[in-house]
Formats: sequence, structure tokens, C-alpha cells
Amino acid sequence: MPFQKIQTEKLSIAVVRQIELLILRGILRPGERLPSERELADRMGVSRPSLRDAIAELQEQGLLTAKAGSGIYVAEVLGSAFSPALIRLFGSHEEAVFDYLSFRRDLEGLAAERAARLGSTSDLKVVQAIFDRMEAAHDRSATQDEAQLDADFHMAIIEASHNVIMLHMMRSMYDLLRQGVFYNRQMMFQQRATREAILDQHRAINQALQQRDPFKSKQAVEKHLSFVETCLYEQQTSKRNDEIAKQRLQHLPMMWPD
Repeated sequence: MPFQKIQTEKLSIAVVRQIELLILRGILRPGERLPSERELADRMGVSRPSLRDAIAELQEQGLLTAKAGSGIYVAEVLGSAFSPALIRLFGSHEEAVFDYLSFRRDLEGLAAERAARLGSTSDLKVVQAIFDRMEAAHDRSATQDEAQLDADFHMAIIEASHNVIMLHMMRSMYDLLRQGVFYNRQMMFQQRATREAILDQHRAINQALQQRDPFKSKQAVEKHLSFVETCLYEQQTSKRNDEIAKQRLQHLPMMWPD
């Protein structure tokens, strides 16, 4: 018969599994510092030797890392999604920007649809809380904070979709966006009309999610990212036209010398 005796699981293995799940589900984030050894052992109800064994195992797996005199941190595992050479290509060719936005529109539309259907009450409270903070940053013209909260808002929707593969892929993409690989997000928040439009679009996304309407949520996200795409295209066109105009201006003395 294919039955075996149940083996008592070591406490350290249970700790490893719990921390693995917290990282997998995106609750513990790359670069986040874990509580002190004493506090973490108390919270998890295990001995400090068992906790040390678990931490050592997770460090060996590359999920945690120790910083001398600072503590234990979740490893920066997101950069592995793209090679440095590919990241440089993304940053140096304009077509990558629009492919990136097209990819986001498809994936985030699906995520919003899933979040409206599958997100818990707590998930939607997180989305609402971030939107409220975004609105407050908008009212005080804190463009840098507003740009950061924009990314946090979109990631909260991804998290509420409860798909761990999508979560880590999109988190990796947003990490590149924060680094300015694809475009300068803060420039979009420097024009008041653009800021107003983006806030209205985020409000529409949030309202559709809070109403748990999958179709409207997907539609609102897609409309928002199409707007961002149009804004970037117009910015690039304006920049290119200005460069041409400057070349003409520089050429004028040669056409009509004094």
C-alpha cells in the first residue's frame, strides 16, 4: 500500500515555508528588512536556533541576504527578469517604450478584471487608501509623491489580482520604470492638464474596482494606458520637432550672412 508514516516537520522547515510564501505572494518585498531575530522568533513562536537554521536555508536559496551591522533583508531578486544588456536596449530605443505600454495595457487590464472579481475587501481597501493619498498629493502639487503613488496604485491592482506570476513579472517591470529605463514618469506630472486627466482616470479605475465591475475596471485601465501612450508620443514628437527647429535656427546665418 502506498502509505508512509507521517514525519514530524522540523520547526525550521515550517519557518522556511512561511517566509517563502510571504515572498512568493509579494507581501515581503525585495529590499525589505526583516524584524530582529528576537522579535521574529517571538512572532513565529519558534526558538532562535530554529529561526537561525531557517534564515541560513533561505540565504542559501538566495531569497534572503545579510547586511553587516544592519540585519537580514529580502534579496533583490527582481533584476533577474531582464539582462543588463537588454535593459540598456530598452532605454536606448523608443519602440521599446510603446511595446512596454502595450504589454502593460494587456496585462493590467486582465489584472484589473481579476481584481474586481477575486480581490478581497482588504485588497480593495489598499487600492482605495493609495488613491486617497494620490489625491492628497495632487491637491498639494507634490508631483514627485504623485508619480510614486501612481506606480503604487497600479501595483496594488496587480497584487489584488492574486496571480503570483503576474505579480513578480509586473513588479520587475515597475522596477525598471522607477529607474527611468522606459521614460521619465515625473515629466508627465509637470503639466497641470495632464495631471488632472491622469487623476480622473485613476478615479475611474478605483470606482470600477470598488463597485466590483470587471468590465469597467479593465476598460478604465486600458483607457488610462492609451492616454499615457498618446502623451508620450506627443512628447517625443514635440522634442523631435524642437530639435529640427533649432537646427534651422543655427543654419540661418549661413543662408543670410551679414
